[in-house]
Amino acid sequence: MIVDAHAHVFPDICGHVAAGPTRSLSYGRVRVGSKTVQFLPPLCEKTTHSAEMLIAHMDWGGVDKAVLLQGPFYGDHNAYVAETAERFPDRVIAAAFFDPWQEGARDVLAGLLERRAYRAVKLECSEATGLCGLHPGRRLDDPDAAWLWESLERHGLVLTLDLGPIGSSSYQTEAVRGIAATHPGLRIVIAHLGQPAPNLGADPEQRRAWENQIDLGLLPNVWFDMAALPAYFGEDGYPYRRSGRYVRTAIERIGAGKTLWGSDIPGLLTRATYAQLVEMAQAQLGFLSTEERVGVLGLNALRVYSD
Repeated sequence: MIVDAHAHVFPDICGHVAAGPTRSLSYGRVRVGSKTVQFLPPLCEKTTHSAEMLIAHMDWGGVDKAVLLQGPFYGDHNAYVAETAERFPDRVIAAAFFDPWQEGARDVLAGLLERRAYRAVKLECSEATGLCGLHPGRRLDDPDAAWLWESLERHGLVLTLDLGPIGSSSYQTEAVRGIAATHPGLRIVIAHLGQPAPNLGADPEQRRAWENQIDLGLLPNVWFDMAALPAYFGEDGYPYRRSGRYVRTAIERIGAGKTLWGSDIPGLLTRATYAQLVEMAQAQLGFLSTEERVGVLGLNALRVYSD
């Protein structure tokens, strides 16, 4: 079984990031503040990635199940994601988008929990497209956020975090270490394999920061997904061979059981087709045993995100 641990669906893009509002335009374009970016390939008149489009991609790529994650860039599509999970219970697992620093945050979370459609809560913390851009200076170890970790642990929900690039204010490795240690029953998944960058080999300080974050996977309740790696090695072109080096390094440090394959579809479709992303992952994991490879490609995600 292949499970994509990091995918997105949205009827349209209607969010807000540090640069301003985000809005769907046409043919893959998105308005971000005052700029227009080519976010998706120009295949559809409306810039969207519906549940049906995701399922079709999964069927084409041979992917059995996907975890649906969200963030401020896309907008609040919690209801749409929950409906998708209810319509396709055998194909998707839903995560709720959440901002712990929004007004009435506790009531918002209580409302999400009432629906019972979600297996996880995603905090997109990055500065450019996430909470640290919308709430400068906020930290995950702020005392006013401590209630959230206790609540997620009590309800058995997974906490998925995008901690942004190395050196940014959102790259809060030690804060996550403290949360994981204080709440050993809380499963935590860190997205994008800690966001390795092509210059890590030439920058010892950045290399240490990345390795320090990867080593969170040595804790019993922390995992990493491998989503979006081609975006960090875009100059290489398909099949993004340098990204595979960091996949291997991470697995050698924390073990194959602590890594989950993910694509970050649809944004990564400007880098490769979905079928190519699956093929690339299979090639990058060729150094593993069959059992380990099966785990990274699917079973690990099922163990983390399922009941």
